[in-house]
Amino acid sequence: QFTTRVVSCRAAELRPEGGGEPVSGFQVVLEDTILFPEGGGQPDDRGLIGDVPVLRVTRRGPEAVHFVPAALEPGAEVLLSLDWERRFDHMQQHSGQHLISAIAEQMFGFKTTSWELGRQRSVIELDTPLVTAEQVEALEKSVNEKIRDRVPVTVRELAADDPEVETVKSRGLPDDHVGPVRVVDIKGIDSNLCCGTHVSNLSDLQVIKLLGVEKGKKNKTNLVFLAGNRVLKSIEQSHSTEKALTSLLKNGPGEHIEAVKRLQSSVKLLQKNNLNLLRDIAVLIARDFKSKPAPRQLFVLHRKEGDSEFMNIIANEIGTEETLLFLTVGDEKEAGLFLLAGPVEAVENLGPRVAELLGGKGAGKRGRFQGKAAKMSRRGEVQALLQEFVSRQNPEA
Repeated sequence: QFTTRVVSCRAAELRPEGGGEPVSGFQVVLEDTILFPEGGGQPDDRGLIGDVPVLRVTRRGPEAVHFVPAALEPGAEVLLSLDWERRFDHMQQHSGQHLISAIAEQMFGFKTTSWELGRQRSVIELDTPLVTAEQVEALEKSVNEKIRDRVPVTVRELAADDPEVETVKSRGLPDDHVGPVRVVDIKGIDSNLCCGTHVSNLSDLQVIKLLGVEKGKKNKTNLVFLAGNRVLKSIEQSHSTEKALTSLLKNGPGEHIEAVKRLQSSVKLLQKNNLNLLRDIAVLIARDFKSKPAPRQLFVLHRKEGDSEFMNIIANEIGTEETLLFLTVGDEKEAGLFLLAGPVEAVENLGPRVAELLGGKGAGKRGRFQGKAAKMSRRGEVQALLQEFVSRQNPEA
């Protein structure tokens, strides 16, 4: 916590990080702050000004701008409280990134070009097209050895024109930077210009887990990692998943993969058998219709189980030169698929109207119009439309 004063407060809007409508509130500048404004690859802090929550902290030149939902009186003395859990998480990830980047460069010559502190995991972009599994393993072993060595992490300030600044690693200062520069040192390992928040000893990182690499942009590689409490949370989630799978699969964790493979094989076989049965049913339905002594000009069928192939087999078997077919598959109260088949001119005329009635979309050619239906419950209206059309075409029928 920290006591300070409100310098200014003005109405503003905030766009949520996940998108959506802007939120109305106020931008507040304080005499000083303990809340970190987003920058340098690190997200901002959260906290309270009095009992008013701070929803975002950004940098405007040398000032930290706090976005809050309620107005604060300029000149008022306020108590600023920090969300420590969020801050410590960011400290662990950021110091972890410095350590990983430094050791990756020392061991393999891989330079870090950027990084991102994500909500679940963090990513370091390395200036190399390839990082092998063996290199990832060796890097993980080395960084965790440094954590166990309890190496101190210190912060110092240098004048911007100090010659030592040139010897410190940096990706450049912001264009609007003024005043001294801040250097974060991991004793004997790394020295880096950085504005972010860090642990005071590598032992505070607890552990680092490298999750692997992903292909980056322009011949670069993204190294994905977790540090500190995120590793513990990941293990907890994995263990919960493991327990659930053990209960479902009725075997131990070591047998989960083989059990799932057997289930996948069984499902594939069942799906194949089901498709064969559906094809046979489609043929039988069509033959039954054709065996009737007086062929009908309209054939309507709905089946909960089925697919486009099922409907097309029926249409192929019946033939569509003289008969108009309206076939649907899916749940009657939800969405599904439809097929209108028959004489080309009739289908071209009726197809779009059928799709519209069913609240769906479709396309057609050569006497077939098929698509998805959002309102299968309106099948009766479609049938009435088609019956009316057939009656007009052949009044005797």
